Amino acid sequence: MQEIKIPELAESITEGTIAEWLVKEGDKVEKGDAIVELETDKVNVEVNSEFTGVITEIISTEGEDVSVGDIIGKLDENGEAGASSGNEESKKEEEAPKEEPKKEPAVENKQETASEQNNGNVIASPAARKRARELGIDLSEVQTRDPLGRVRPDDVNAHNNAPKNESAPSKPAPKEEPKSEKTEFDKPVERVKMTRRRQTIAKNLVEVQHNTAMLTTFNEVDMTSVMELRKQRKDKFLEKNGVKLGFMSFFAKAVVGALKEFPLLNAEIQGNELVIKKFYDIGIAVSTDDGLVVPVVRDADRKDFAGIEQDIVDLGKKARDNKLSLNDLQGGSFTITNGGTFGSMMSTPILNAPQVGILGMHNIIKRPIAMPDDSIEVRPMMYIALSYDHRIVDGKEAVQFLVRIKQMLEDPYDLLLEG
Repeated sequence: MQEIKIPELAESITEGTIAEWLVKEGDKVEKGDAIVELETDKVNVEVNSEFTGVITEIISTEGEDVSVGDIIGKLDENGEAGASSGNEESKKEEEAPKEEPKKEPAVENKQETASEQNNGNVIASPAARKRARELGIDLSEVQTRDPLGRVRPDDVNAHNNAPKNESAPSKPAPKEEPKSEKTEFDKPVERVKMTRRRQTIAKNLVEVQHNTAMLTTFNEVDMTSVMELRKQRKDKFLEKNGVKLGFMSFFAKAVVGALKEFPLLNAEIQGNELVIKKFYDIGIAVSTDDGLVVPVVRDADRKDFAGIEQDIVDLGKKARDNKLSLNDLQGGSFTITNGGTFGSMMSTPILNAPQVGILGMHNIIKRPIAMPDDSIEVRPMMYIALSYDHRIVDGKEAVQFLVRIKQMLEDPYDLLLEG
């Protein structure tokens, strides 16, 4: 019998959550077959079998948290498909009742059935229901401290340990309380466990707020030239490169150009040192069902528009299919996030630590704009936002950085020629 353990995944990953078992008890697997999908704080990882044999027992079920080295199941190298220890145990349980055809257990069963019916009307966690069954306690008699009225294992244990004279009157107590006092908590709610990735996102965002001096500066961009250029080139671009010419490649190229002029926005703090990066790996925020992830376009300064657009398409698809690798997510030097795809007019993006800068794109809205000759024209305008770490980036640099991006986007032909 071999134990199925959580293997070493990566230097920065020590735990995860069982997302899905890809096999079931009794299945035959070959060495190297994927048997379970593990959700980590960064990516979903498939765990492969180290042996050939039959899955005899699944110990950790879907949704359970596990760490590297934990035993999550067992495998029999000499087993036959369709057999499992669970099947043998169920057979024993089926044979056991045949020896007890007495009337007294039947009465107990009726009492248990009535108790279960009462318990079914009580809001209680699965663990509390299990504990109540073990102790033979009617959940309707258990008092709870939960404001929503949900019975938990601690409440069941407290009820069981209470002196009889204290626990006896617990049943009529709810009748004495007027319903009006509970109406605030009687409204329906749904409790959903946060995914490990969502927990990590929440933790990281709070840490950024506490550990950086984050400020945001805003500007607006006239997108007329970019939109006209895309209109002129999109068909030939698609025909030549097999990928559409989008807005993101323009912004990525503009960001690279601005970072070269203002290198402190392409840096990070390590102890009492500034690490100024001489490479331009641009993170592109992608929204998925499990939360925001930021895959990285490597060496964006060396790629043309087609290369950047292809990387964005490939990374976006991998993100939505939960196929991103750790390498896809690590090492970015600056991030771009586009809230405009969801209709955002303006927002304050939060830094993607340890980076010290993030650019926020927003919705394109046609607005009347005063032109240099004092005429009024309706132009497609976009608000852009730069959040930065004020510990190493001064307001002057941040404002000039954003102005430089605005200038390059309003005269994008040089960007296209360079890319």
